[in-house]
Amino acid sequence: MPRRRSITFPSARIFNRKFCGIGALTWEPPVLKRSEYKTLSLRCIGSNGIFKLMQTAIQRLVRYIGKNSLQAFSELGSIALLIVRIGANLPSLLKDRDLFIDQAMQIGVRSLPLVTVVSIFAGAVSSWQAAYQLAGIMPLDFLGSAAGKAILLEMGPVLTGLVIAGRNGASIAAEIGTMQVSEQIDALESMAIDPVRYLAMPRVLAATIMLPVVIVFADIIAMGGAFAVANIVYDQGANVFFGTFREYFAVEDAVVSLVKGLVFGFTTALIGVYVGLNTVGGARGVGDAAIKSFVYSSAVILVNDFLIAMIIL
Repeated sequence: MPRRRSITFPSARIFNRKFCGIGALTWEPPVLKRSEYKTLSLRCIGSNGIFKLMQTAIQRLVRYIGKNSLQAFSELGSIALLIVRIGANLPSLLKDRDLFIDQAMQIGVRSLPLVTVVSIFAGAVSSWQAAYQLAGIMPLDFLGSAAGKAILLEMGPVLTGLVIAGRNGASIAAEIGTMQVSEQIDALESMAIDPVRYLAMPRVLAATIMLPVVIVFADIIAMGGAFAVANIVYDQGANVFFGTFREYFAVEDAVVSLVKGLVFGFTTALIGVYVGLNTVGGARGVGDAAIKSFVYSSAVILVNDFLIAMIIL
């Protein structure tokens, strides 16, 4: 076993080298005050010590991966149980229709101003990029078809989903998280009111139904923005722009857009509800819950976008 060597230093200067079995070791301490003199111990290690360090590092890595994997599976199980409980409370929708209508207004109608602004510029960018890609390769008569495909399949659903995730998903997590840390949810349970029926089910159902409607609105506005660029910049008439779009339009494109809206709305609201119900830590915890909800929802939207495109298209 290597011998333990100790060095006591009176000032901040380079110490003479200590030679071990693995080579020379030079240590330069920081400048310390006289009241901060310390005695440091340098343990010289050989090749066996290096292997032990590597073994310890690997063990810590495996332990870290295992711990986080178990936590992820536990959270997936909790989310699955939440979905089951939401489904079990669907028969009470007629009784709680006021809660559903209020959430539908919040997620759908009150999101339209922001969605309108995003959609106009999304359509304009789609048209500009399509014209750039077609330049020198194909006539600009196909600009309406190229921009329409991009808007229907990607720009409309994904950007609208991200807008709803930032505006409503984070809001759901913060609202329910505030109720959780202030013990309002415990008060609901004490009055025999199921929090899932009262809080989760209306929000998840409203987001699932309203997001496809908002996406249809966003697609129409985005096509208007795309035509504005085509008409103003490239002097293309409505007959040419919308004629090529109608010629190459496929019903499958609209179906994919609506399916993405259903999935994005469901997952965004579900994540917001789940994060809110598991909020701890007071006001700071509520802020963390809002951030976590938006980050998770955005990542899940992009993953689902790829999976849906791979399965349907």
